[in-house]
Amino acid sequence: MDLCRTFGRRPSYRAAVIFNPGRAGESSNKMETRIYVGNLNKSTTQDEIKTLFAQAGTVTSVDIATEKGTGASKGFAFVAMPTQADADKAISMFNDYSLANNTLKVNVAKPRVERA
Repeated sequence: MDLCRTFGRRPSYRAAVIFNPGRAGESSNKMETRIYVGNLNKSTTQDEIKTLFAQAGTVTSVDIATEKGTGASKGFAFVAMPTQADADKAISMFNDYSLANNTLKVNVAKPRVERA
C-alpha cells in the first residue's frame, strides 16, 4: 500500500542528515576527542606524532594538514583520541613541548567553519 497516494501527499525526497563525529565509515556511537597540534616542523611524520601522543594514551588517528598542490605539510595536525581523559593528558603533556626544534601548541580542536 502506498501511503503517499492514500493520503494525497507527494513523497519527500529530502536527504537524511546523519551526524557522525568520527571519520567516514566509522560507527557514530563512540565519541572521539580531536586535538589540534600546531607549530610542527614541516618534516614531522604521522608516525612521529603518533609515537609521541601514545605516551598520553591511545591514539585513534593522526591527520597532518597538507598543501593541495604539493602535498607538503602545512605545519599542523589533528590527533584523535578515544577519551576526553587521554586528550586532556596529552594536552597537558605536550603543549609547549619541543619537537624537532619547534615548540608545539596543543589544544582541543575547534569545529571547522565553512567559508563562503
